[in-house]
Parts: sequence; structure tokens; C-alpha cells
Amino acid sequence: MGDVFGQIMSNPLVVLARNLCLLFWFVFHLALTFWAYRDADRRGAMAWFWALAIFIFDLAGWAIYMVVRPPEWAADVHERDLEIRAKELALARDLESCPSCAKPVEKDYLICPYCMKKLRKPCIECGKALKLPWNVCPYCKTKQ
Repeated sequence: MGDVFGQIMSNPLVVLARNLCLLFWFVFHLALTFWAYRDADRRGAMAWFWALAIFIFDLAGWAIYMVVRPPEWAADVHERDLEIRAKELALARDLESCPSCAKPVEKDYLICPYCMKKLRKPCIECGKALKLPWNVCPYCKTKQ
């Protein structure tokens, strides 16, 4: 029985198939390690650690990495934070808040409709809303 198995294993086609499988496994192992390094680096994880873990533990390390890796790329997180900050600045430009109750008020309100705090004073000439410390109306140049 051992002689038959030995003859099969020494067959050139079996040796070629075995060597091709070993080559495929080696290339796949290196490609998986490289992919994990690049993916972890993009996601802000410890790229060198995950590459080493996958290089040592092969598919088990890859499976663990797939479970614990960050859900988003670091660039996407940064872009989302910038968009949120830009939207907040745009809202802050369009809406003001009452200094007393912190509720949103528009720029031309004279008093807060929620707490009745005086926000601005009307111009004596044109009636536009002016900030309280202003002594001159910037719209009609009238001294207040």
C-alpha cells in the first residue's frame, strides 16, 4: 500500500500540482497580508500589527481583523467631519441665537419671541434692526 502511495506522489503531474498549490498559497498569503496592511492603514488602524498578525496566523488573523477593523476609512471620517463643520457654520451664519434663552432667532428680530429679551433697536429714520451698541445706522447714515 505504501508503494502505491509513493508511486502516486512521485508522479510528475502530482508533483507539479502540489508545487502550484504551494505557490498559489504563498502568493495568496503575501497578497492577503499586503491587502490587510493597506486596508488597516486607510482605516487608521495599526497597519503593521495587522499585517504581522495575518502573516503569522494566515486566515485566522484575517478573520479576526475583519471582525475588529474600523467600519470606515479615516479619509471618509475626516470628510464627514468637515461637511458637518461646514453645515454648522452655514447654519450659524443664517441663524443667530438669543443670548438669554439660546433659542434660534432671525437677524432682523428686535426682541426674542421666546423670552422677550431686547436683541436690537430700530433705526429712528429707516426702521431697520440695528445692534444695540451701534450709534449710527449703516443703512441710512442717521445718527441714533
